Amino acid sequence: MTTPHRPHPHSRPEGRAAGVVKTFLLAGSTLPAPGLAPGLHVVATPIGNLADVTVRALETLAAADVIACEDTRISRRLLDRYGIQTHLMAYHDHNGASARPKLLARLAAGERVALISDAGTPLVSDPGFKLVVEAAELGFPVHPVPGASALLAALVAAGLPTDCFLFDGFLPPKAGQRRNRISALAAVPGTLVFYETGPRLAESLADLADVLGPRRAAVCRELTKAFEEVRRADLPTLAAHYADADDPKGEIVLVIGPPLEEVAGDADVDAALLRALKDTSLKDAVAVVAGATGRPKREVYARALALTQARGDEKPGDADADA
Repeated sequence: MTTPHRPHPHSRPEGRAAGVVKTFLLAGSTLPAPGLAPGLHVVATPIGNLADVTVRALETLAAADVIACEDTRISRRLLDRYGIQTHLMAYHDHNGASARPKLLARLAAGERVALISDAGTPLVSDPGFKLVVEAAELGFPVHPVPGASALLAALVAAGLPTDCFLFDGFLPPKAGQRRNRISALAAVPGTLVFYETGPRLAESLADLADVLGPRRAAVCRELTKAFEEVRRADLPTLAAHYADADDPKGEIVLVIGPPLEEVAGDADVDAALLRALKDTSLKDAVAVVAGATGRPKREVYARALALTQARGDEKPGDADADA
């Protein structure tokens, strides 16, 4: 059990010098920032449209003693828009080891530290996780200030089931690792959500279509921005579209529907097995295809064994795999 840290006895009760009133701009009016409790405040910021910020987020950023952010240039645009003068401190993957102790020291002194990312909710595929973990372990309060999230924005725009979903960050950049990761997620009985970059989008969609088959999906790009785009189709159609297109610009979220409910026919099962067997063992291919097609695992194993025997490429030990 951790012992809560107590603020330094000489720390400022409201994190500001005597007589200094911190303010922010909203709808042309200058408003005072209310008092802010000591601790780490994890603040969500807009993913594109700067109007998508909450009043509480503005109050928190204005009242904080320091704002830890990934890129001070990007975060300064938001602060300038709303007239916030709080000091920005860079905190990212490359300087985390040296910056984190400084932020923890501020918390130990009873200060109010705000943590933001370049866009959206901190800790979702950004470096804030270690700071929150260490702050919590030392007993400092951690206050969430919720708001925009690219993950949730894409999920509600995709037109796919939202009652059960799995977010898996970025797929691996290397093809073999990427296909293995997709195969491991194929049987998840819910919607899959990934972040992706423009240069890798076509390759990732091709692997997703190859492993998961004709699931419904959506490519959500530049959400809340001027060139917002949500393209919905099955995975093979999306893969074909982006294979012939220039690398798309901006932030991208991939949303993939859950395994198809209808039971696949024998030809579909055989085709899926042949695709899966290119990169995985017979046992792993059976697990992936059974999960993706809805066919009983024992039936899929029998068809996989027949296919490998017919091709003469059965691997030693595969025939004894526990199906």
